[in-house]
Amino acid sequence: MDNFLKQLPKLAKDKHNENKKFFDKLKKKAPKNLDYIMQELHDKEFKRTDCLTCANCCKTTGPLFTIADIERISKHFRQKPQQFIEQYLRVDEDNDYVLQSVPCTFLDSENYCMIYDVRPKACREFPHTDRKKFQQISNLTLKNVAICPAAYNIVEEMKKKIV
Repeated sequence: MDNFLKQLPKLAKDKHNENKKFFDKLKKKAPKNLDYIMQELHDKEFKRTDCLTCANCCKTTGPLFTIADIERISKHFRQKPQQFIEQYLRVDEDNDYVLQSVPCTFLDSENYCMIYDVRPKACREFPHTDRKKFQQISNLTLKNVAICPAAYNIVEEMKKKIV
């Protein structure tokens, strides 16, 4: 896994143009059963991928925090939302709330999330490969294949299945 993780950014970069063409084609004419295919590929991949052995998403990127996320997590910490924001978040160039720094503050040394039960929606849904109308998030997926080995594998399988 460590070796694959080290190679992942280069592998994703090498496949970027091929993946972009594939997603452009998918946007123009997605198969009627795309959501079903994606759910199948996602489930199959996550039967063999253990996020706890990787946690690359938590180590290299940070999620966006919605107001609902902030309210839920601050309540968990028994803080006012503004206190949580000041302690852990900053506003990025897109005017979104993001972590002040990466790796994620809430990731422990064993790759466990210390706020797992109340984690942000973006974390719960990552890498978004089982999302309905998957073709609408192709730009996000192109980024995620460089971060998440499972997303990389799912896209590779997708290209074989959807011709």
